[in-house]
Amino acid sequence: MQEIKKNIYWLGLKDWELREFHGHELSTHRGSSYNSYFIKDKKNVLIDTVWYPHKDEFDAILEKDIGGIENIDMIVINHSEPDHAGCLGHIMSKKPDIPIYCTKHGADILKKHFHKDWNFNIVKTGDTVNIGEYDLVFVEMRMIHWPDSMMTYVKGANLVFSNDAFGQHYSAAGLYNDEVDNCELYQEAIKYYANILTPMSGLIKKKVEEVRALNLPIDVIAPSHGVLWRDNPVQIIDKYYEWANEYHENSVVIIYDTMYDATKKMAEAIGEGLSRNNIKYKLFNSAISDGSDLITEIFKAKGVIVGSCTVNNTVLSSIAAMLEEIKAHKYKGKIGAGFGSYGWSGESPKIITKALQDAGVKVVLEPIKVEYQPTEDDIKKAIEFGDNFAKHMG
Repeated sequence: MQEIKKNIYWLGLKDWELREFHGHELSTHRGSSYNSYFIKDKKNVLIDTVWYPHKDEFDAILEKDIGGIENIDMIVINHSEPDHAGCLGHIMSKKPDIPIYCTKHGADILKKHFHKDWNFNIVKTGDTVNIGEYDLVFVEMRMIHWPDSMMTYVKGANLVFSNDAFGQHYSAAGLYNDEVDNCELYQEAIKYYANILTPMSGLIKKKVEEVRALNLPIDVIAPSHGVLWRDNPVQIIDKYYEWANEYHENSVVIIYDTMYDATKKMAEAIGEGLSRNNIKYKLFNSAISDGSDLITEIFKAKGVIVGSCTVNNTVLSSIAAMLEEIKAHKYKGKIGAGFGSYGWSGESPKIITKALQDAGVKVVLEPIKVEYQPTEDDIKKAIEFGDNFAKHMG
């Protein structure tokens, strides 16, 4: 238990060993934390819980730091996803009459998770609850990143419980942004945004504008994963606004999969063509690269060039999966192109091109392909391909 503002405490725990999240979808190289909070006031308020596998640890924290579940007067659930609300069922089994404050969607989802109809108190943007010295002000954050998401502002403490927004999967030595390596912090913050929040960028832009218009004084932003922002806390709000606005770093990412290195040789030659035009690029073999890291690199790039050899009249499986991810993340403002090698049918470059177009990527070049291993002339054409792509970077 650590006090973060007068009578407001961090009750979370750090999961140093966590390496995958959302099932096996998201890599968490630096672990994560589950940040629950507690306000000691005339009413004692628990803000969110932790993931159910950590129930026993959380139960021990509640017993040690607040004297047990019986001392909880009300619970705020900002988001019903199991990594935040997972221990709610355990808490309510001990004290089933605790009022739960959440959005309408939150109550609906919690009922479907736990199959219980508890004492739900439905709130919407602007609703306020006085708990003594402090007032809790609720702001809905629909689809950032679930329909039920909201944040809770503590009036009088200038503190925002932002839940998933502004968080990171990051188990750090310190609790605050001024206590950790900020290079690591922003690596994890942008990865979190790129993998989880990118599809909601349009909504995030509008929500940031809405929150800014409220002119709320903010001393601390307390998310549900990772470190808390107390040193210039609005910096992460500003970053979200930047990331939500078709963010890119004017670079190119080349993603390929290969069976006998023909496609790899093409990828390297395309990179050479980009480099000759002073365009920064990164090159990844999707079959041996971390998918979550690749999504982050695509998010940061303006140009996305994808290649695969043809197998069974289509692309290799890792490229097929990555093309689906590109479509699912609904990137805006990116340009792309496809390439590949083949033995006798050669469909992969056209399949890649169509997939990029379907994903909303502006395809700026016709795809190129080579049969079996590239000749010197093929390599020159691949370099020229990179050179021509560079001209579209602007």
